[in-house]
Order: sequence, then structure tokens, then C-alpha cells
Amino acid sequence: MNITRRRVIGICAGVAPALIIRRPAAAQLPQPASQQPQPGPITLGKIRMRDVCILPDQKTKTYYMIGPAGRGVRAYTSKDLVNWVGPEVIFRAADDIWGDIPIVSIWAPEMHAYKDRYYLFLTFDTRHQFPEQWRNWLPRVTRGSTILASEAPTGPFKPFQNHSTPPVDMMTLDGTFWVEDGIPYMVFCHEWVQITNGTIEYIRLKDDLSEAVGEPAQLFRGGDAPWSLSDKRYGNHVTDGPYLYKSKSGKLFMIWSSSGAGGYTTGIAISDSGKLAGPWKQQAEPVFKDNGGHGMLFKTFEGQPMMVLHQPNNMNAQPHIFKMEDTGETMRIVSEFTETSH
Repeated sequence: MNITRRRVIGICAGVAPALIIRRPAAAQLPQPASQQPQPGPITLGKIRMRDVCILPDQKTKTYYMIGPAGRGVRAYTSKDLVNWVGPEVIFRAADDIWGDIPIVSIWAPEMHAYKDRYYLFLTFDTRHQFPEQWRNWLPRVTRGSTILASEAPTGPFKPFQNHSTPPVDMMTLDGTFWVEDGIPYMVFCHEWVQITNGTIEYIRLKDDLSEAVGEPAQLFRGGDAPWSLSDKRYGNHVTDGPYLYKSKSGKLFMIWSSSGAGGYTTGIAISDSGKLAGPWKQQAEPVFKDNGGHGMLFKTFEGQPMMVLHQPNNMNAQPHIFKMEDTGETMRIVSEFTETSH
């Protein structure tokens, strides 16, 4: 995603695998050429972006690939997933979008189409500290997932509220969207910085997605997955990037990311009941374990299941697309989708 990501999870000399490294927002860093508007199509392999989300827009038969851009969101468009046009900035946070709490950067943007409107699910990061701080710990700050709406995928997007959608006293991130039995929900991460062992939780939304209804409920903890490694310094487990997919078998799959033996890792949790409430079990073997993650799942206009994630998990991150197989029991990678093999 641009160069905006707030942490890198990787293996460095003498450093535990789950080390969290903060870094400046994209607006403070040089912008690669692939982030500037291009005069013509650019191939997927030349795009540098983290936390990528791809929306297949049924109305226009166009793929929208979005990612963060400092305090904004940028988008590329494609008809074939190979050749892309852009980027175009489709949203930029106003200085007062959260009142007197300045937004430093935007993380993990997702775009969803629902009931003839388009919605951005964004994480706003700030430096506004909570009253409770822990000694020898990272700052506990106002950070949260929020929802904006538009009549078009290119905006303008307007926020519903001047605060996060989940409770504001929670450090939340990476909100995604799910509809079950006609009821919309946000699924999000409760960040480890606040609770040490990060969780994935969900909260019901009003039908127009304008605000949450009731209290969140926990689905599982990062430490529940056998492949998720804790950091020796903080003893934490990261939870990142949940994304849901209903299997042909009726089971509900969720890919999500944490730190593993090979760096940033994407695993899969499975709800045999097919319901968001679970219970959830963690597949022992990750879906992707080669220092790449924050994935999302989508189908091509022809119905082929796909996954996109960023790799490597550092300043050179770029989107990678994979053809997936829904076996009914799990999701597995068939092959990587590239300009030469698709």
C-alpha cells in the first residue's frame, strides 16, 4: 500500500519474528514512479502497494484495486487484472474528519459495493494517546476502523461519523464487511498494542452501514493459530487483515495475517457452521507463509476465486494475485496470476 504501512513483521538479525516496526506515513516519504499517474496502462508487476483490496465492479465490469496513500486512498482500474490504469486518489481525509484529533495516515482500505452504493472501510491512525499508558510499551492511541459512503467507486466518499465505527475506547484496525442472513456486520481486529494477544471481532451495523448496533463479540485470538508466533520482547500475537469467503460447502472461511516462521504469514480460520459466530478453528498449515499477507478474496467476472496480498512485507511490497481453489474444506493456492501466466 503506497509506502504507508505502520508496521513490518519480519525476521531481522537478532530480532524476534513478530517485531513491530513503526514508520512514517507515505506523505513523508518519496513516492515511487508507480504511485504517480501513468500516461498509459501499467502491468501488475510494476505496481508498488500494500494492503491491497480488489473490488470487481459488476456495473462496469471493471476491477478497482485500492491501497493507502498517506492520508488518502488511491485506486487503479483494470479490465483483465493484468493491465492497470492509474493511480487516482479517490479519497483524502479532511483535517477535521475526526474533529480535533488529527489523522496521521490511513491503513488497510477496502471498497465494498452494497445496495447500489460504494463503501470504503478504512483504518485511521492518530497520535492521540489514551489516558492509560503502559511502561516500556508502545503508545496506546486513538486508532480505529471507520466507514465512508459514495454513489460511485471513484467518490466522493463521505464519512458517517467523526469517530471509529467500533467503540472508540478500542484500538481497532483492518475492518472488513460481511452480510449474514440479510444483516450487515463489520469484522475487525482489536490491536495487540492494547490487549497483547490481538483478536478478531465483529459488530452488527445498521442497514445503511452508518453506525454500529450493540457491542462487539470476539471470534478468536491471534495466539489460537499454531503457526502464529509471539514476539520475545512484547509477548504479543498480531491479528491483521481478516477477510471472509463462503465456501461451496456452506462453511465460512476467513483468511487473516500474523507473524510466522517465514515472516508475515496468511492463515485460514474455518467456521464449520457457516456462521460468523463460529465456532472457529485454525488450520495448522498457513495459506501463504513467504513474508506476504494482508490478503483478500474475490471472484473474477468469470467466477474464478482469487486472492490478492502484498509481498514482501517491507518498503518494496507489491500486490500479488493468486488463483485459488475452494475445496469445500479449505482454500488453497493453485498458481500465481501474472501477465505471462493467467
